[in-house]
Amino acid sequence: MSENNNGMGDGFVHTDWQLRLAQMGDVPQLEWLIPHSARVLQRSYYTEAQIEAALGPVFGVDRQLIADGTYFVADRCGEIVGCGGWSRRQSLFGGDASRADADNALDPAIDAARVRAFFVHPDWARSGIGRAIMTKCEEAIRAADFRRIEIVATLAGEPLYRGFGYAVSERYEIPMRDGLALPVVRMFKAL
Repeated sequence: MSENNNGMGDGFVHTDWQLRLAQMGDVPQLEWLIPHSARVLQRSYYTEAQIEAALGPVFGVDRQLIADGTYFVADRCGEIVGCGGWSRRQSLFGGDASRADADNALDPAIDAARVRAFFVHPDWARSGIGRAIMTKCEEAIRAADFRRIEIVATLAGEPLYRGFGYAVSERYEIPMRDGLALPVVRMFKAL
């Protein structure tokens, strides 16, 4: 993978896809990609009922990440094949459709930045998209003067984050509708 000198200085080019910042116009594709990715790539870890209950409140588009310029997409000729980002806001996970309260800003001197909402099209799994997005997130988080990063990872995402040196601090369950719960892993890394 090599740096893309596209004037933005924030792109990665792969032979089949390019990493770029998400735009509001990408939301319709993200609204399709996120549930498709979750339904296929999470099914070895969660039941169908858990995945369906998580769509929206846990697995969903967060337009605030796009507005903040902290969400990346892997673009293949206009088709989004992966996405993920980081946040300087309090929310740890979830789409904005289920958020009722304001998502207040974090203080880089005392708070941990959040890594959020990684999803890859199943046909593009294990092609380096997650690693490329994670690399860009960590670069941006450092540039924003955060000293720590926090992730609430799915069981499927845990190996990627371990590979980047994140440590497990807690395993817990996110309560969802119909009495269901989604097991997740809270992970941290100091920069």
